[in-house]
Amino acid sequence: MRSEEFIGSQLSGRNRRLLYEWKQLEQGLDGRSDLQWHITKRNSDGLPVGYHIDYYIHSLSGVTCVERLNEPGVANEPLFADHFQMEITLPMNYPCVDAPPALSFKTTDEQGKEIAHPWHPNIRFFGMFAGHVCINMADTYTDLLWAVRRVASYLRYDTYHATMEPPYPEDLQVAAWVRCQGEPLDWIYFDHKVKKQYDEHQE
Repeated sequence: MRSEEFIGSQLSGRNRRLLYEWKQLEQGLDGRSDLQWHITKRNSDGLPVGYHIDYYIHSLSGVTCVERLNEPGVANEPLFADHFQMEITLPMNYPCVDAPPALSFKTTDEQGKEIAHPWHPNIRFFGMFAGHVCINMADTYTDLLWAVRRVASYLRYDTYHATMEPPYPEDLQVAAWVRCQGEPLDWIYFDHKVKKQYDEHQE
C-alpha cells in the first residue's frame, strides 16, 4: 500500500496523524544518500506504526579501550563507523504526550552478531537498553521527520548534551568521555573538520 491510497479526511484522528507522519518522511527523506528508510510494521488499517532508518553517516561508534573508559591518564581515542541502523516504534496512543515514539539503534544483527551503534551522550551505549535514543527536549518535538533529522545531527555531533544538568545525558559514561576527552581533544568535532577541508578544496 502507498500513502496516495489513503485520504486523510476519511481517517480517524490517530490514523490521520500516522498518514501525516508517513507523507512527511516521504517528502523529507526520499532521494537522500545519507538516509534510507522503510516501513517495518503497519496497523490493522494499513498505516505505518514502525520504521527502519539507515544512517550512512560517518560518526563515533566507540573508543579504543572501553574497559579503561574515563580512567585518569588514559587517552581513549574514538572509533568510527559509517552505517547505523535505527528502529522507530509508535505506541498505541501515539501521538499523545505520554506516548512518544520509541527510537532505538540496533546493536546486533539478525544472527546476534554485534554491529556498530552510536557513541553519543544522548544515546545509550551500555547496558540492556543500549541503543535507546533520548530526544531530550520533548517540548520541541513536532513529528517523526524532525526526530529522524535530529538524530542525524546527533551522529554528526552538531547536537549533544553532555553536562550533568537537566535534561541529563542518556549515557553518563559517554557524557563523561565527551566532557573530559572528546571536547578538550577536539575528537567530537570530526565532521566540522571534514566540512572545512571540503570547503577549502572547493575554493
